[in-house]
Amino acid sequence: MEQQVQYDITKRIFTLKDNNTTDLAKDIYQQPAQDYVSAHVDANERSLLFRKFPLLVCLSCEIPEPGDYHCDDFSGTPIIVVRKSDSTVAAYLNICRHRGARLACDTGSGLRQLRCPYHAWSYAADSGDLTSVPFNEGFTGLDKSDYGLIKLPVIEYGGLVFVKPEAGQDIVPTEFMSGFERDLNAFNIADYHHFESRVLVADINWKIVIDTFLETYHLNTLHRETIAPILHNNLTTFDPMGNHLRMIAVRKTIEQLRSVAPDQLSLIEHTAIVYVLFPNTVFIMQGDHLETWRVYPGDGPNQSRMHVSLYTPEAPSSDSARKYWAKNMDLLMATVLKEDFPLAEKIQKDFSIRDDNLVFGRNEPALQHFHRCLTRQLKSEN
Repeated sequence: MEQQVQYDITKRIFTLKDNNTTDLAKDIYQQPAQDYVSAHVDANERSLLFRKFPLLVCLSCEIPEPGDYHCDDFSGTPIIVVRKSDSTVAAYLNICRHRGARLACDTGSGLRQLRCPYHAWSYAADSGDLTSVPFNEGFTGLDKSDYGLIKLPVIEYGGLVFVKPEAGQDIVPTEFMSGFERDLNAFNIADYHHFESRVLVADINWKIVIDTFLETYHLNTLHRETIAPILHNNLTTFDPMGNHLRMIAVRKTIEQLRSVAPDQLSLIEHTAIVYVLFPNTVFIMQGDHLETWRVYPGDGPNQSRMHVSLYTPEAPSSDSARKYWAKNMDLLMATVLKEDFPLAEKIQKDFSIRDDNLVFGRNEPALQHFHRCLTRQLKSEN
């Protein structure tokens, strides 16, 4: 985040804090409860949001060297991202063009070709071109140039790798980022290191997972023993960034910045900066680390799958450092698994008997923005 932006937001925070308020939307907003359980809404979200929009697949630090690769199928589309020999990235459908077998899984390194485990058809990692068909005689007339891997639109920007799960037009960075890139460029994400990832499954709609991050109105009530001692309740700033958003939760150490010179202050150390990268990634710059939540629909509208990762500014080099970051991950898990999700699962269950609206308050502008953008995008497609 640029220094001037940090200073401007710090001034906003102190104004809000001194007036015992928070950033406010113009009006309250109502969201149909049925949108969290509707099979029709679920189908539309999967076909549009999780097929046609760029999705965060990994960070650059997870595929740092030529030949490194990362596989992902959370969107329902099997994707493989490869670091090419020229250090750029390529993304393909992770499907052999012969009989449809997956070509690779998980992550790895040293990849020069993708070799199908079924019949050994092989593809160049750099280009996706079909390079070898065992027993060519059986495929007389097959033009190999027509059977390369299906390429997917991909961009690598500021240490993040985004892939559109459906082949088609390239991703235009400036249009897609919508201002987020200005913050991103100042974070030096490319220098971060992957510490740990966990996959979670919960019996709640994917949107509820994201909802839990988009207001601090509930901290003193639901999280009084975990993060309420760290963060101010019901005090946030909110800024839209196209379909994306930035919401800043304020740590109770913020008073330390009252007398710091504008060119010396570090807002990141005294806040949790929450971004939603539309449609499904919660990207959180904490005081000393980065968290990502990539949230997807599970088996139907009443389930979600999450890929949760923690990244550190430098690789842990001692047992004490590893224990420190493990403790951070455990706190994160405890907060959601013991507090957020048990409550949310009951909410999700009760949606099935409701035919009314949820109310998002004026003090929940980030929550309102997220759902307005979802509604607008889904309506534009229908």
